[in-house]
Amino acid sequence: MKEKIIENGIEYVKIGDYYIPNLKAPEGNYNIGRYGKLHSIFIKENRPTFYSIKMLNGTWLAYLEEIDTSAKELVDRLIKNMAVKQGITEELKAKDQIAWVGAMNNIRHSAEEILYKDLLFR
Repeated sequence: MKEKIIENGIEYVKIGDYYIPNLKAPEGNYNIGRYGKLHSIFIKENRPTFYSIKMLNGTWLAYLEEIDTSAKELVDRLIKNMAVKQGITEELKAKDQIAWVGAMNNIRHSAEEILYKDLLFR
């Protein structure tokens, strides 16, 4: 019998009496942060077919890194825009740090809620 076979685009290696898929982890370093991990959990639980396809293609980690980068950029952009619209300035920070921190935390939470709804959990 053959030691290796290719079926449906997947290489199988014979080990004992069985053919096992010859799957390899993708090479390279990936920076997957908080948002990428949250999206990963959501996809695994709610879209298992999509997850399986990405894993078999070897593009899962690159996909998560892209989502994480996009999410960070979106949150940063939303925070800046919301701060400008609400009039949160460095002057407020110098005068009343507690009020500035409270306002910025509120803005960050609002931006993350938008992110969750529009990007991570869809």
